[in-house]
Amino acid sequence: MEGTGMLIRDGFGQTESTCMVANLPDSHVKFGSMGKPAFLYDVVVADDEGNILPDGEEGNICVRTGTGKPNGIFKEYFDDAEKGKEVFRHGLYYTGDKAYRDEEGYIWFVGRDDDVIKSSDYRIGPFEVESILLEHEAVQESAVVGSPHAVKGYEVKAFVVLNAGYNAGEDLAKDLFAYAKDSLAPYKMPRLLEFVAELPKTISGKIRRVELRAREAEAKAKGSQPEQEYNYRKI
Repeated sequence: MEGTGMLIRDGFGQTESTCMVANLPDSHVKFGSMGKPAFLYDVVVADDEGNILPDGEEGNICVRTGTGKPNGIFKEYFDDAEKGKEVFRHGLYYTGDKAYRDEEGYIWFVGRDDDVIKSSDYRIGPFEVESILLEHEAVQESAVVGSPHAVKGYEVKAFVVLNAGYNAGEDLAKDLFAYAKDSLAPYKMPRLLEFVAELPKTISGKIRRVELRAREAEAKAKGSQPEQEYNYRKI
């Protein structure tokens, strides 16, 4: 709002649908929430067995398909029956994204199922961590992935692209760690931070976290450390 003078209304949709969840005109906006299900979609948050989860509990964003009514979802994947079986089950369409629903029916995005970081029995959505880092004046872009760890399984690592006029280095890394610590639960804050010139993206501009995860796994397997990586415990 500060940058555009307009109220930004977040929403959520996929190639397989139109906009499923939205902050529609004349609706109250909760900043950070995707909003509520659009009229065509019976959106629920469910576990892997198809059970609808209580408010506040993280699960899969799903759409009920067995209602006998139009549900807004595509019919099938072309020439990929196995993928269809994966996403259509328990009378639901599984989007592959994680979220939770609050007591007022607003849905809060956590991240792609593949992107969720499992660290010391905690499940951490990269989206929240990235959003906090982006609030820092030095940060232009950020991407958060799991970095292999012998004890935790994974720990949170942030790749950061800086705005013009800011220099990568230990002092700025300390500042970013402190900012994240003040804004996030302790288990969510990045323990590793790497300054990069750019982030890998798809042709449509989405960050390819899968490429960053592969890069990180390869580096850990080789025992190498990038020159611009900083460890929270060591600085």
